[in-house]
Amino acid sequence: MLDLPDNATYFYEQIVDSMKNLFLILGFVFFFNNAFPQGGKVIESLTFTSKSGSKMNYSVYLPVDYSTSQRSYPVVYLLHGYSDDETGWIQFGEANRIADKGIAEGKIPPCILIIPDGRLTWYCNSFDGKINWEDTFINELIPYVEKEYRIRQKKEYRAIAGLSMGGYGALKLSMKHTDLFSTCVALSSGTFTDDEIRTKSDKEFEMYFAGLFGKNLQGEARLNEAWKANNPLDLLHSVPLDKLKSVRFWIDCGDDDFLYIGNSALHVEMRKLGIPHEYRVRDGGHSWGYWRSGLTTGLEYIGEKFHR
Repeated sequence: MLDLPDNATYFYEQIVDSMKNLFLILGFVFFFNNAFPQGGKVIESLTFTSKSGSKMNYSVYLPVDYSTSQRSYPVVYLLHGYSDDETGWIQFGEANRIADKGIAEGKIPPCILIIPDGRLTWYCNSFDGKINWEDTFINELIPYVEKEYRIRQKKEYRAIAGLSMGGYGALKLSMKHTDLFSTCVALSSGTFTDDEIRTKSDKEFEMYFAGLFGKNLQGEARLNEAWKANNPLDLLHSVPLDKLKSVRFWIDCGDDDFLYIGNSALHVEMRKLGIPHEYRVRDGGHSWGYWRSGLTTGLEYIGEKFHR
């Protein structure tokens, strides 16, 4: 040690001790950040261009070990609600945080989330051919992203989930394409009975459905072929039962949700037809708080199929 006055020696020792503590803290931070990575990666609002020239935005969640591994991952296609876009599930639903937590706790296996922009399409093709969202998603976007990212390209590793309009989309897409999806999670799905559609006000029907299923329709005329080809309650009777039974369904709607009638009817009809499914009614309404908690359990349910 240097030959210093007593006071100087004291301050010198304090500085040395402080430096030692600083190095210990920096070492701990380095170890912690490497031993316990902070979370997965989110890439928002990428653009896919279809063969027809139409564009579809989508966001991606990659699990925390994606950049350090060479493995391929299961995938969940996550559909947003009416008036949202491909950023809603991240911004409001905190889907990345929920996935990070579930993966870290071992409740769900590491997986990739793909969140497409469904705009106001209800994830459908329109009756007049002007909107081809479903065709673009099924025939072009899915094959594209499953080559762009390291995604396992088998039904057992592919699931679909959504809320409200996205819950409707998840149901009808998994029912129409039973060869693609192993599991469907529908939260507060926009599923309507025939009576609900017949009696909707003209203003409401025109606003939400006319551009997709037919304009200036009233009463029974609304239940046309375009509607039936996409309505989950009708698909239960038009898709072969053995194919429907090859998909695992999770249906969850709050006891205060205005969509409870259609979701309850779906559960009852599936019970009548002997289609295995899980049906949950929890305390809550049509809100992000309900969907965040629903996504937590929904991803766990999906993860059961991804595991063996």
